[in-house]
Amino acid sequence: MSNEYGPKVALITGASQGIGAGLVEAYRKLGFAVVANSRNIAPSPDPLVLAVPGDVADPAVGRRIVELALERFGRIDTVVNNAGIFIAKPFTEYTAEDYARTIATNVNGFFNVTQPAIAAMTEGGHVVSITTTLAENVDQNVPSVLAALTKGGLNAATKSLAVEYAKKGIRVNAVSPGFIKTPLNPPEIRDFLSGLVPTGAMGEIADIAEAVTYLENAGYVTGEILHVDGGQVAGH
Repeated sequence: MSNEYGPKVALITGASQGIGAGLVEAYRKLGFAVVANSRNIAPSPDPLVLAVPGDVADPAVGRRIVELALERFGRIDTVVNNAGIFIAKPFTEYTAEDYARTIATNVNGFFNVTQPAIAAMTEGGHVVSITTTLAENVDQNVPSVLAALTKGGLNAATKSLAVEYAKKGIRVNAVSPGFIKTPLNPPEIRDFLSGLVPTGAMGEIADIAEAVTYLENAGYVTGEILHVDGGQVAGH
């Protein structure tokens, strides 16, 4: 996917492993150049993948990612806010550090990257945030109020920004995963998590990548929270 000015450009956070790494691959298959960010990310041999290490909780890192994207590729077309922290604990057991870390990455990271990126989208664009079905469909077996607080906030922000920027040609959507087979969900808990899903199975990284690329190509879809969760959001 390119034009006379070069390929379209996607900025992806949390890109070093799991869903983020899958998203880098998916966007390259779409023909995008990719700016891939994570706290620790190795340089890529692909000249159309620019790895930018740094913690998006730092506003300076958010600005730097956008500046380097413009310097290297000249434009930003899409931002995928994938970086996130998930800590499942009973509410009264969360520490001040748990709270601060979750807010810093899930909320501040979204703001620190998305604000300068949208400002740089001069010819329209697309913002996608990876949230969680647990923000809307609570499960007693997985206490996760900090995920609900932060990722639920991103769902609300998605709708707000979609309306604010609709006439400027910038679409804003979210993908809301259920339990996905990633390094954050080690094999020893996967049978337990599968039992919480109506279909009886966890999702694959490719399921999330396919949902994001669907939204990328769905020009009339904005303000959407697309659930990829084996039916979790529908109930139990």
